[in-house]
Formats: sequence, C-alpha cells, structure tokens
Amino acid sequence: MYRHILLAYDGSKEGACALRQGAELAQAMSARVTLLAVIAASPGVLIAEAVGANDVIGHEQGLYQEVLDFGLDLLAKRGLAAEGRLAYGVPIDEITAIAREVRADLIVVGHRHRGRLARWWSGSLGATLLAQAPCSLLVAVEGDEG
Repeated sequence: MYRHILLAYDGSKEGACALRQGAELAQAMSARVTLLAVIAASPGVLIAEAVGANDVIGHEQGLYQEVLDFGLDLLAKRGLAAEGRLAYGVPIDEITAIAREVRADLIVVGHRHRGRLARWWSGSLGATLLAQAPCSLLVAVEGDEG
C-alpha cells in the first residue's frame, strides 16, 4: 500500500508520536522512509542574521541536525534504514516539496492541540498541508498509549 513514507519530525512530543506511528507503519508495509526536519524561516531569525548576530541560522541548523540524528537513531533501532533530510523554509512548503521529490506515498505529521484563538490567529496548518500534499496524509495524535 505505502512504498515510501515521509516522516516530518521536529523533536517535540507530537513529532515523537508521528515518528513512532510512521515507523510502525513503515515496518508493517516494508516501506522506505525519509525523515525530514524543517528549520522554520522566521522573521526574527532572518533579522538577527542580517544584523550579524553570531550565526543564528548556523546555530539553529546545529540544533535541528541533532533532532534529525536522534530520530534517525530511533528508526535504526527499529530496523529501518531511513534517509535524513534537513530543510530550511516554510514547513508546509518544504514538506510538500520533499514529498514530491522523493515520491512519497504518505506524509506523517504530528498534531499539536491548540485553542480556538491560536487556530484562528495562525490559520489551520493541517488544512493547508492537506490542500497541498501530493499524497496521502496521516496526522498522528497522541493517545493514551503514551
């Protein structure tokens, strides 16, 4: 059913849930896995970098590389040889671009519970990803299994 799964992972609790569920599915389907960590391009980081604030982007890249390496290690412990990708930009744009590039059959992301005001203010990222995704989308929600 799924031959190539793209797992979006940011090191958060929600990301860990997506990683776990995506890994289980990849094992069951004998699917290839690409693990993606996206450094979000935020105005604050870009401004700090522009005024020469000690390589802020390089620092962020180091942190996200550690997150990516940790996720790859967890996948390896499950017997999955995953390809790791580190991207910089708008997360939804990067997730969909990499999914197209690797020809993923499924994208797995974690779900962050937010209040109505937060969803209204920032829009629905899940709905935007669903509209742009070139393949099926699994939104992993943390349950009682912990």
